[in-house]
Amino acid sequence: MSQSALPPNDQEMTLVQHLLEFRNSVTKGILAILVLFVILFPFANDLYLYISEPLSRFLPEGTSMIATGVASPFLTPFKLSLVLAIYLAMPFLLFQVWSFIAPALYHHEKQLVGPLLFFSSFLFYAGGAFAYYVVFPLVFGFLSTAAPEGVTVATDISLYLDFVIKMFFAFGIAFEVPIVVVLLILTRMVSPQKLSHARPYVVVGAFVIGMLLTPPDIVSQTLLAIPMWLLYEAGIIVGSAVQKARRRKDEEDTNEEENDTAKQNPTNSGQSNDKASPASDETDPYAIPEEDFDNRYADQLEDDEDWDKAFDEIDSEFSILEQEYKKRKEAEQAEKDAQNKEAKKEDDDLPSDSTPKDSSDKPSKSDK
Repeated sequence: MSQSALPPNDQEMTLVQHLLEFRNSVTKGILAILVLFVILFPFANDLYLYISEPLSRFLPEGTSMIATGVASPFLTPFKLSLVLAIYLAMPFLLFQVWSFIAPALYHHEKQLVGPLLFFSSFLFYAGGAFAYYVVFPLVFGFLSTAAPEGVTVATDISLYLDFVIKMFFAFGIAFEVPIVVVLLILTRMVSPQKLSHARPYVVVGAFVIGMLLTPPDIVSQTLLAIPMWLLYEAGIIVGSAVQKARRRKDEEDTNEEENDTAKQNPTNSGQSNDKASPASDETDPYAIPEEDFDNRYADQLEDDEDWDKAFDEIDSEFSILEQEYKKRKEAEQAEKDAQNKEAKKEDDDLPSDSTPKDSSDKPSKSDK
């Protein structure tokens, strides 16, 4: 990789340095999880009681949750503490991911990381809180009343924990939809208009995701699909506002540059403005400014040019071979035609055996 292909003020790192940096990031993440686990494990039973409260309130009187496995009374709180440690360490883990890829980012890209980490963590925890305080009471209230008569609802603690973990992460990831939408708009991969036109497909997709990630009931499916759709709309609104602000700032910067140029060259300002006006009218609002282009992929461009030259040479060689092949075929065909003509001429020169003999050669009856 050449120096021009690197971000400014950064130097190329070797593979060993990348691996060491990756090892440090992974080690810090594991240590953070272990520290949180050590802190949470003494309170594992209390944490499980708090997690199981949305279901316990709907259990019939005189019943409680059960443990069908031999080691479930110990392993289930242990698993809860470990998963909760990972859940709480998520912002720090995301920060470690960012610190690993930060050397490859430019300054304007690094400016997005802070708000991105904050809002993604906030929305992730907001999804978990929404699942616990809104979805769980409605779902468990519905499921507890759906039990047939004579059936006692006694949920296994391990199965309940698996269900809760799945729901927490499902709603946490679903609430990240605005982040994805805003990033798509800011990177100019998709325009807000196209995202608005795709709204019917998004609504259907939200209900499909809700069907796959939630229990087989319409309540939890709807409670996951509707927030996803609303957050999608919020992402479009926020992304459009940020895009307009950035476009306005770019226009102001362009005007300032034009004014500075006009002050430096007052005699040519009129001509430059006349020449620049048609281009400004035809500017694509979603076009990437020239200053955003960099030389990060300079080596790749050079390699592409080399490959293009190589392919052009191969094409020219193939065309030459094709012409030679055609000439050889034409020569062979001409030789075959000449041989056929000679053979036909020889056949014409041979005496014909099919001519009838003279009648005088036949013996007469008198001779006999």
